[in-house]
Amino acid sequence: MNKAIALVASSFLILLLASPTVFATDYTVGDASGWTLEVDYTKWATGKEFKVGDTLTFKYSPSFHQLDEVSEIDFNSCNSSKPIQSYKDGNTKITLSKAGRFFFLCPIGNHCSRAMKLAVTVCI
Repeated sequence: MNKAIALVASSFLILLLASPTVFATDYTVGDASGWTLEVDYTKWATGKEFKVGDTLTFKYSPSFHQLDEVSEIDFNSCNSSKPIQSYKDGNTKITLSKAGRFFFLCPIGNHCSRAMKLAVTVCI
């Protein structure tokens, strides 16, 4: 009986060691610049692999900027009239809870047309 328990325990340990450990990543959008004008968010996102469970943290001055999650069509046309979700708190943390494409923009004035928008693809 003790040999059977030892075999099961050893097998479980080997399985744990062989499985890759997965950690969620918290991305600060725009890095030190945050969510503001004059940042190339397409370039910022390039090379990053966003996964389910990761978070995007948008840091911004709510006096000057906001954040809307929008559809791809609204993203492409910088239309913020029907957002999926709107944020105004200045420190917005969004957990990427499913795979797919997600689109964000600043709805203030011409900020979106000045490239204050971000599209991310989330993988499993």
